[in-house]
Amino acid sequence: MKLLLLNILFVLCCLRVSAGVIKGRATDAVTGQPVIGATLLLENTKLYSISGLDGSYSIKNVPAGTYKIRVSYVSYRTKTLDISITGADQIITLDLPLETENDRQIAEVTVKGKRDGSSERTARDLERNALQVTNIVSGRTIELSPDLTVANVIQRVSGISIERNSNGDGQYAILRGMDKRYNYTLVNGVKIPSPDNRYRYVPLDIFPSELLDRLEVYKALTPSMEGDAVGGAINMVMKDAPDRPTLLTNLSTGYSELFFDRPFTSFDTKNINVKSPYEQFGNQYSAKFSDFNKASTTYTSHNPPPNLLGSFAVGNRFFNQRFGVMLAGSLQNTFRGSNSLFFNGDVVDTLRGITLTKLSDRQYSERQTRYGLHAKMDYRINENNKIQWFNALISLTNQQIRETKSTELGIGGFDPVLGNATLGYETRSRLTKQKIYNSTLQGTHQLTSNLAVNWSAVYSLANNTVPDQTYVPLLGTRKNFVEQRTTVQDGQRRWEHNSDTDLAGYLNLTLKTTLAGIAVDWMAGGLYRDKQRTNFYNNYTLRPANPFAQYGVDFTDYSQIVWTIQNPLGSVASALNYDATEKTSSGYLQFRTTDQPLEVIGGVRVEHTDQGYAMKFPIGEENPTGSQIYTDVLPSLHFRYHPTERTNWRLSYFRSLNRPGFFEIVPYRIVNEEYQERGNPNLKRALADNVDLRYEFFPRPLEQFMIGVFYKHIQDPIEYTLQKDAIRGQDLYYGPGNFGNATNFGLELDAIKYFQHWGVKANYTYTNSSITTPKSKRIRNAQGDLQTITVNQTRSLYGQSAHVANFSLLYKDSEHGWDGQLAASYIGGRINTVSQFVDNDLYQKGFIQMDASAEKRLGNGFLLFAKANNLLNTPTEIFIKNASSKNSDVPDQDISGKTLIRRDFFQRSYFLGIRYKL
Repeated sequence: MKLLLLNILFVLCCLRVSAGVIKGRATDAVTGQPVIGATLLLENTKLYSISGLDGSYSIKNVPAGTYKIRVSYVSYRTKTLDISITGADQIITLDLPLETENDRQIAEVTVKGKRDGSSERTARDLERNALQVTNIVSGRTIELSPDLTVANVIQRVSGISIERNSNGDGQYAILRGMDKRYNYTLVNGVKIPSPDNRYRYVPLDIFPSELLDRLEVYKALTPSMEGDAVGGAINMVMKDAPDRPTLLTNLSTGYSELFFDRPFTSFDTKNINVKSPYEQFGNQYSAKFSDFNKASTTYTSHNPPPNLLGSFAVGNRFFNQRFGVMLAGSLQNTFRGSNSLFFNGDVVDTLRGITLTKLSDRQYSERQTRYGLHAKMDYRINENNKIQWFNALISLTNQQIRETKSTELGIGGFDPVLGNATLGYETRSRLTKQKIYNSTLQGTHQLTSNLAVNWSAVYSLANNTVPDQTYVPLLGTRKNFVEQRTTVQDGQRRWEHNSDTDLAGYLNLTLKTTLAGIAVDWMAGGLYRDKQRTNFYNNYTLRPANPFAQYGVDFTDYSQIVWTIQNPLGSVASALNYDATEKTSSGYLQFRTTDQPLEVIGGVRVEHTDQGYAMKFPIGEENPTGSQIYTDVLPSLHFRYHPTERTNWRLSYFRSLNRPGFFEIVPYRIVNEEYQERGNPNLKRALADNVDLRYEFFPRPLEQFMIGVFYKHIQDPIEYTLQKDAIRGQDLYYGPGNFGNATNFGLELDAIKYFQHWGVKANYTYTNSSITTPKSKRIRNAQGDLQTITVNQTRSLYGQSAHVANFSLLYKDSEHGWDGQLAASYIGGRINTVSQFVDNDLYQKGFIQMDASAEKRLGNGFLLFAKANNLLNTPTEIFIKNASSKNSDVPDQDISGKTLIRRDFFQRSYFLGIRYKL
């Protein structure tokens, strides 16, 4: 028996010793790019390999002998070579350049520049050949990522951090430390309006990520681009019509851990009143309690059903490849929420910081229904003329219940030891519907071999509706740690809606010339946009008919409360009722040198703006109507030096602007407890000079290393600060203003590296900004009286984080059909809210978010995938960078030397789904 085992072991060892290894890389014969997923097979054997992320492959344990190795991949010619293994432990390195099929080459000549717009290869090529400093996220990266919305996808890009909404998802992008107001958003290269009721920036959480071919971030502007971006521009490139029949479907489900520990609260959204009594019955109608139905005050608590997400994309080309169609859609029905701790406080006497006056426990329950539809048709009349028509409809419906329990601190017998306090309860029900529709008709015409023209006609509409937002407040007590709700306080019913309509036309001419032996492309063109915005707001104050009614005795459900209407005509005389217009016309001249190691792009853009407003119900305002008319000259110059195909040096300068938001120039006045808030009809646009220097190295077509620095000098930046009344100097108010100059500079690092099965994506950005604005400070004067004075304080710009970093670890095993990603994002501390008092700015604590995703190919076009978000359950924390002795007995104030203002927990969420690709 021992002899038999020894013989078997000897034979196995001999087999192992005589076995060889065949390894190398599969590449594109023309470009040298790695071919990922190519199959390499030793004919008449079961030995094979599939090329990895860097194109490398390895076939191990090959017995001695002569073989034919066959390599194949879609759109490439199958290649067969003879190879011999002759010696023990022989290692043969065989690189395999693959040639494109002839019919594919012909198709690519016919379809100029046609490529897979969603591939990682396309993203890297576009970055390398871009006219300006650009970062691109491919559609394939988006598909594999853990992210469900564009806002969450964009946080992976270098230099970008995000503001989050009440359920922890990203909502707005901050580019290079510049607040959301300093950036604009495009769909297929066309600017879209915002559904926001005050400002012009677009919430990115409204867009499902499945509709995108790729996401482009422009960090420098050329003359042919609109000039109102200081941080940059975000372009969502929607799915394009393919060259062959294509079908892609997704279906997934999931759950949030948040609702393992507490119920989900909802209300009847189908039966709430869409219009207020004022809108239903006229401006002279006196509203009665019977006009307000009970749908928004009827609450139920339950376990939410699982989240459900689905998407599809179907497309093809017809009529000998001339007519292309793409239709894509996405539906996401998710149940989200958060548990929040929030503190209110006042500035007391000359004490440093604030004295906390109220502690609020908040629970958010949100059902988000997000859908998107995108349709594209294009027709190639001939090789010189093409027409295409884009249509996109994006919608987000958010059904939210916010339940708040407040504890009064320092009054009402607050005693944390004995468990006594005065409590307040409030339930707010809110339904928010936001929609963006864009329709763009474009034409491209090659008039001669040197002259081309393209044009666009655009219609866009954004609207926002918040019907019957309801507040129901109750008083309560805590005695010996036993809590009880008591009587009802004044409630509110509120209606809001706004719309933003854009009509725009674009025209661009391109002329190819030669100057001194250098090829130069000239571009000239312009745009005209007519924007119309309307805002409506109405609020009713409700008082309980029986102010002594006790919860649990006289009523047990909020829908049983009987109210009287304190303002039966409604409160429509509000600054939120206004119409606004903005007419923008611009023209530009741009040149670009080509076919040289040093490429120069430059020129000038001129933008003329006519922006105005009209208040619908002015009451004593000095400026019930107003307008601002100005013209800006915006030069830019970009250098790209590419001594080799793999290396770029970029140097850019451009001037840009930032226009005020519509609501900011309306002369509204809101009286708060400590100060008055006002609009500013004299608010000026901000102007910025921007400089970029970046080195780019592409060692392999899918890999990159980038390092760059940027500098921004901003004239008249727009910030919300404390200001003095121009006529009555002793009156202080809080509002938007222009404050001298601000600077912003930073460093960006970006790297992508692939190995056979592993890949690493990492980026880091350091940003430093500075602005000086007036603040209030409490002092005792010579007479010992309390006095408020104004001092200047230098700080960073709102929203700017000094350190932003991303790290993703990728895994790909094509042989067994596995893809995976572990993604971490870090956003350093930053100002969350600018205070009117010195040293009292609210800061958001730096945090790390960890997400993961995985995908398994099942065969026959099916894939199984999983996503997990917020694995570390990282909370959002807001604090003031000082502490007051007055808060020593306040619970949850455990931040050393700081005052906690807010802490939100969102918990983890998970998704499991199946995908089919044809």
